[in-house]
Amino acid sequence: MKRLLLIALLTFGCYIWAARADTHTDTKDGHVILMPDALQWKPNPMLPPGAQATILSGDPTKAGSVYAIRLKVPDGFKIPLHWHPSAENVTVLKGTLMIGVGEKVDPDKLKAVPAGGFMQMPKQMRHFGMARGETILQLHGVGPFQINYVNPADDPRNK
Repeated sequence: MKRLLLIALLTFGCYIWAARADTHTDTKDGHVILMPDALQWKPNPMLPPGAQATILSGDPTKAGSVYAIRLKVPDGFKIPLHWHPSAENVTVLKGTLMIGVGEKVDPDKLKAVPAGGFMQMPKQMRHFGMARGETILQLHGVGPFQINYVNPADDPRNK
């Protein structure tokens, strides 16, 4: 029962963690155009304070939904050790994402992924990161998108 309640709360939390960007849609063919100044950045309760997100397409909380999300984080932002239950696809649009993999945080394992870089993390791969400069990431995949922190104390939803 506790597990079901937690899943329900996390699912509801995902609905409020980011606003869908305003769109211009051609209703004849479903074509969608998003302009950068129309993106509505909102705090993301799944990430430490400072992160902002916007949903570009799809529903990241829904199983089987193809989604695209953007995350914006400030210089020095740290992403604690975590994993996802599905593959994570990340394109760095601005700044540099320092990314490390493994069962514990080790700064010596960080590798720089600059703007234009892409990475794919298989499901359940433990990883951590840090931003160099203001960094904007675009994530895409098949929902549901979830973040599971290895150390529950790192999860901002527990505070």
